[in-house]
Amino acid sequence: MKIAVIGDGGWGTANALLLSGYGHDVTLWGAFPEYIEEMRATRRNDKFLKGVALPESLKLTSDRAEAVKDAEIVVLAPPSKFFASVMEGFKGLITDSQLVVSLTKGLCETSHRRMTELAKSILGIANVVALAGPTHAEEVSRGIPTTIVAACEDEEKAKLVQKVWSGPLFRVYTSTDPVGVEIGGAVKNVIAIAVGCSDGMGFGDNTRAALITRGLAEMKRFVLAYGGKPETLSGLAGIGDLIVTCTSVHSRNHSVGERLGKGEKIGDILGSMQMVAEGVWNSKVIHEFASSLGVEMPICDLVYSLCYEGYDAKKAVNAMMTRELKSE
Repeated sequence: MKIAVIGDGGWGTANALLLSGYGHDVTLWGAFPEYIEEMRATRRNDKFLKGVALPESLKLTSDRAEAVKDAEIVVLAPPSKFFASVMEGFKGLITDSQLVVSLTKGLCETSHRRMTELAKSILGIANVVALAGPTHAEEVSRGIPTTIVAACEDEEKAKLVQKVWSGPLFRVYTSTDPVGVEIGGAVKNVIAIAVGCSDGMGFGDNTRAALITRGLAEMKRFVLAYGGKPETLSGLAGIGDLIVTCTSVHSRNHSVGERLGKGEKIGDILGSMQMVAEGVWNSKVIHEFASSLGVEMPICDLVYSLCYEGYDAKKAVNAMMTRELKSE
């Protein structure tokens, strides 16, 4: 099949490599022509996926029309903060005649919409499949066995994504609950910052397990308020993605939290990073949206305070541990 991948970050590139490896005709689009030329010359994407070779069969372009021309599948992979502006640039070029798949985890800063909702609204299309789960680009690009879930209200579209993406080292399940899948993917990044902060402060397994478990409870409350199915979060896009993001050396969100826990300032941390830590942006969106919905999310609220209000991590621990006592 002819497939376009929009977004040359680590996860977009890893999916382009996976699909190209299956023998599909894949084009990877990036927003910056000079960097696309660098990748074309070196056959590497060391800014976002260091040390992984790009095969000659993988086409690279910064031309929007060229990227999606005749594509049967279009894969959306820009960071959530820039997702809307990138979609605006592809308006009229991506249509309902194509199968559209979103890899981006997060919520829109201004509208609080999920990425599939945003894509449908801007592009004027009926369905977008969300593809999410415990999937670090660094491992997928190196052929590490991985599982993921494709979610769409239109089950047949989810099944088509399952068929296209599945292979000996990449197994895809399906779901008809994109709300649960996408909300899980957004909130777990925020929880991972909290876990990283705990690790950076020198706490142990007890604290990490508590944050992951109570973080899952927050995710379920938020999904229920948003109209999704809390049971979805017992699967790959919930507890699976939460575990991997909270514990992996590849997790940028955990790394941000760890540095916060060691006393670094958020501006200095973000200024030193090439890659995007979605949890920082999404802590603000989730804090605002959860407040408007009346959903209690104390861990996410404290991460927001750490990232946007300069709150002291030690005070955050005390605030969390001395909250009103309640049943589980």
